[in-house]
Amino acid sequence: MRLLWKCLDKMRCFRKRSTIPLLGVLITCLLFLNLFIEDGYVLEEDKRQLRENSIHQLNSERYVHTFKDISNFSGTINVTYRYLAGSPLPRKKYLTIGLSSVKRKRGNYLMETIKSIFDQSSYEELKEIVVVVHLADFDLAWCESLVQEISRKFAHHIIAGRLLVIHAPEEYYPSLDGLKRNYNDPEDRVRFRSKQNVDYAFLLNFCTNLSDFYMMLEDDVRCSRNFLTAMKKVVTSREGSYWVMLEFSKLGYIGKLYHSKDLPRLAHFLLMFYQEMPCDWLLIHFRGLLAQKDVIRFKPSLFQHIGYYSSYKGSENKLKDDDFEEDSFDIPDNPPASLYTNINVFEKYDATKAYSNVDEYFWGKAPSTGDFFVIVFEKSAKISKIKIITGTEDRQNDILRHGALEVGKS
Repeated sequence: MRLLWKCLDKMRCFRKRSTIPLLGVLITCLLFLNLFIEDGYVLEEDKRQLRENSIHQLNSERYVHTFKDISNFSGTINVTYRYLAGSPLPRKKYLTIGLSSVKRKRGNYLMETIKSIFDQSSYEELKEIVVVVHLADFDLAWCESLVQEISRKFAHHIIAGRLLVIHAPEEYYPSLDGLKRNYNDPEDRVRFRSKQNVDYAFLLNFCTNLSDFYMMLEDDVRCSRNFLTAMKKVVTSREGSYWVMLEFSKLGYIGKLYHSKDLPRLAHFLLMFYQEMPCDWLLIHFRGLLAQKDVIRFKPSLFQHIGYYSSYKGSENKLKDDDFEEDSFDIPDNPPASLYTNINVFEKYDATKAYSNVDEYFWGKAPSTGDFFVIVFEKSAKISKIKIITGTEDRQNDILRHGALEVGKS
């Protein structure tokens, strides 16, 4: 990702008394641009003052201190993490599951969430995952107390390399004071969501090279049975198609899947705009910037929100995903294929939507005798089950009443 700066300066003659203010503004702008493009750490007091007084504030020299090269979005962020439990992995796994957790005023669901991840996975699935928990609270006594509890209850998973607990020191965080009050949010809420963006950025940064894929969860969820197998079916069905983020829950930052190769850019993105808006809003912009225009979400949802009290002020949060199912084995794996039909398509509801795993469908104009819909697999596949559904909840009469299913052999 590159930022191209183009400046077109038009200078006109002014009277003498306006020359000095104009030069002052130009010099300030040039110095501010220099702060953005200069390599290395930026710590000098005079430059810090200029940055704080500029219209486009960065708010803290520690934000720039985090980057050696602000334009290098493919590199990891320079953070030294504390390993609270577990140790670096000897080999890459298939999936990293990341959770960030802070001290709550009311309720704590982290232990239940970790337990659900492991309990709902088979022995073979456990070999392919690693869970990374970022204890992101600045209260180190709370972190130490919680990690002791985690170590007691999940010792065998820690020993097996399936569970890591980390902490990013407070010194690496940008300033959380004097932040922009976008959307007229109160100061404490702005501080909470801004810190949360940084918490996630540091978690993503740590997980960059641990696996092929990365799944973000919140610290108050329940998992469906064998969620990894269901997820792998979906990933397999998307082979050959471009995607940035696949969604396995419609709530917040729950069940969002990424290629691990995209994590450095996402981490930098969250850090750059940490004070602008909540993380789930930023994700929409990130997805769009990487050219995934539409949401790709799958049903049934694989994760359910269980927290009753929010991590923000302990307020009530009764959100539930009504698409969640405890048993997710009914998700089809739909091998890569080409689709052909002579049925007239209605608007943009094309044939590919009939074969998609996401919440969409093919809509054709009234078919007649002899019309067809053909699916040709790219590779030979062993078929164990075929499921065809017509009609929708809002158009229950729009169904195929007669037809014939034929299965060919290569």
